[in-house]
Amino acid sequence: MGDPKHALLSKDGDINIGGLFSIRSIELLPSFEFIQKPQLLSCSSVNLRDFRMAQIMIFAIEEINRSEQLLPNVSIGYKIYDSCGSRLSSMSATLALMNGQEFAAGDTCNRQSPIHAIIGETESSATVILSRTTGPFKIPVISHSATCECLSNRKDYPSFFRTIASDYHQSRALAYIVKYFGWSWVGAVNSDNDYGNNGMAIFLKTAQEEGICVEYSVKFYRTEPEQLQKVVDTMKRSTTKVVIAFLSRVEMVNLLEQLRIQNITGLQVIGVEAWTTAKSLITPNSFHVLGGSLGFAVRKINTEGFSDYVIKAFWDSAFPCSQAEGNSSQVKLNCSRYQDLLVLKNNNEDVPEQRYASNVYKAVYAVAHSLHSLLKCKKPEGCKKGLAIQPQQVVEALKKVNFTVKFGDHVWFDSTGATVAQYEVVNWQQNSDGSIQFKPVGYYDASLPPDQRFVVNTENIIWAGGQLEKPRSVCSESCPPGTRKAAQKGRPVCCYDCIPCAEGEISNETGNLHCSFYSNNCKQCPGEYWSNFLSFTEVMGIVLVFFSLFGVGLTVLVTILFYSKKDTPIVKANNSELSFLLLYSLTLCFLCSLTFIGRPTEWSCMLRHTAFGITFVLCISCVLGKTIVVLMAFKATFPGSNVMKWFGPVQQRLSVLAFTLIQVLICVIWLTIAPPFPHKNLEYYKEKIILECSLGSTTGFSAVLGYIGLLAVLCFILAFLARKLPDNFNEAKFITFSMLIFCAVWITFIPSYVSSPGKFTVAVEIFAILASSFGLLFCIFAPKCYIILFKPEQNTKQHMMGKIPQS
Repeated sequence: MGDPKHALLSKDGDINIGGLFSIRSIELLPSFEFIQKPQLLSCSSVNLRDFRMAQIMIFAIEEINRSEQLLPNVSIGYKIYDSCGSRLSSMSATLALMNGQEFAAGDTCNRQSPIHAIIGETESSATVILSRTTGPFKIPVISHSATCECLSNRKDYPSFFRTIASDYHQSRALAYIVKYFGWSWVGAVNSDNDYGNNGMAIFLKTAQEEGICVEYSVKFYRTEPEQLQKVVDTMKRSTTKVVIAFLSRVEMVNLLEQLRIQNITGLQVIGVEAWTTAKSLITPNSFHVLGGSLGFAVRKINTEGFSDYVIKAFWDSAFPCSQAEGNSSQVKLNCSRYQDLLVLKNNNEDVPEQRYASNVYKAVYAVAHSLHSLLKCKKPEGCKKGLAIQPQQVVEALKKVNFTVKFGDHVWFDSTGATVAQYEVVNWQQNSDGSIQFKPVGYYDASLPPDQRFVVNTENIIWAGGQLEKPRSVCSESCPPGTRKAAQKGRPVCCYDCIPCAEGEISNETGNLHCSFYSNNCKQCPGEYWSNFLSFTEVMGIVLVFFSLFGVGLTVLVTILFYSKKDTPIVKANNSELSFLLLYSLTLCFLCSLTFIGRPTEWSCMLRHTAFGITFVLCISCVLGKTIVVLMAFKATFPGSNVMKWFGPVQQRLSVLAFTLIQVLICVIWLTIAPPFPHKNLEYYKEKIILECSLGSTTGFSAVLGYIGLLAVLCFILAFLARKLPDNFNEAKFITFSMLIFCAVWITFIPSYVSSPGKFTVAVEIFAILASSFGLLFCIFAPKCYIILFKPEQNTKQHMMGKIPQS
């Protein structure tokens, strides 16, 4: 069976508590050739964090032993074993705790455990071994850092407790922090043990519920270098920028080393309490890989007096080599076993950073309070020492403990044997001197209402690579307005293509109702939100805008050409002033069509009809003036005629002004009495609302159109009468043709306008405006432009008057 395993630190008391900590992290195995009795397992490489756990346990026990309030006349002893971070050593230490150190041949088991509770282990897998071994004997196990949700199963682990929360809360909190920062595309890596597998399973389930997609989920164990290499290769090939690292400290050390070797940087790592604040991860190159990492950490609590205790009191009273030799209950100690611990004697700089120390402290006090109730301790009588306390009784008493420790924390165990989940959110940041600090940037407290549990101050966060801007991590970018998601075959739901929504469809998932807003699925628009009006962004609107601007451009080109040739006979004929005014009015006619496009508003409704009416009257007035000039010019050729003095340039200007002012007066009266206004037409379509401009007064609109028609008919009649005048270049016949087109367009406009629904009503009106404007522009100015550009020899006064001799 080998030699008995002795406790690393021990002290006898009326009641004894066991402790299991990974004080050293490397185990040296003896020879197992079975030709001699196996030697004891030996360990090396001090794990400072767990050594502090052993110290705080002793500190709490000595504090209780001095207390007059808690177990006043009962002393607590302890037996603390080093499990070396090994399952083999952990099992050996567990059996030693349960059986005691001395067992002579022929002795029988008295079925009485030498200890009443065990504090430990550090890691979940080791705690599972410990709890399964002690479970049949009802020995309570209280862990300070084993967080695996698997340990919450009271059927399998009825005597297990912990002063830390289950990973159920941490795993869900990881999903919440990912969702909070808007990352929908993440990678995941976990330790291939109870801690990592159970924690990752909860995270993946919660992530799916929260709409987070996981590109990959891989795992490895500390003794599997080949599997670790596959994990790193997967991370290197991935497209996600965010990685959830549900790893124990040892696996994280291994992963960090490989990421550093392969120079994989820029990943936003989200960590767990097992490694987020581990000082052992801080190396000269670790910030290059883990800088900006975020993670959850056990709250940092200062245990009063502990910092001074670890320098002097511990070494004087609790350390074996400080005790007198020759103890009858213990084999003589070989102090060479403790040389690696002695180097820590004057070191306490790390004590303020020990986040699990308070958990061990609370575990010891929980045992003490349960014993206090079992021993029926009262003042001033003290405790009853003759009572035989069974471990099962301690288990039942632990379920009922409810107390507050000196630093203010309230301690009690829920139905699963755990305490309430309270975490700090910490961020890996670098100080100006190059040192790394774990800066708190938020918290998660499961004891608060759901909407108050998670708080993060994003302004204080430094992101991966030292960036101040939060990284983006999505498989597909958000679909723009007017499109919806279409899943990509064989890929997660976060990977999709964007395809247009059908007309009349909408999504209100964000609470912001706009037709064809980005959504998983387009839905039928409610009547109030699917409006039918001519938009600048649709094909019909774009085409009409193009022709409107094209007309403006042509008119400007003609104006430039006429201005450059203003002294030539063909431009001066029939009053060049009216020609330029006509070109200006045509430009306004083209532009006024733009006022009909877009969502109708109160101002646009009034502007579009009045602008149309006034600009077209100005245009027709100019054409009418030019027609009258042609007639008057012909009459002036008769002997003794004095007619031109009655219709000279001044009279021409006044006539145009007078005709236009009449239309202005009609529009003013219309706007004063019953102006046009935006109107929601619910009658034409059942599934749509037509946003349109109501005329306000049909009489007003009829008066505007009627006046334009009256001038156009008058102009047409006069031009028709002058069409056969003898000049070689008779402008009257071109005016006649232009008026014919103008009248034809507006006669056909009326039935089309009445019968066209919704935005097509507006499109018909715009078409009529553009068609009549192009008709006037081409019919009146195209012949002149042709002569100016291609027949300059005909641009003479003699040719214009028809006085060129025939050859």
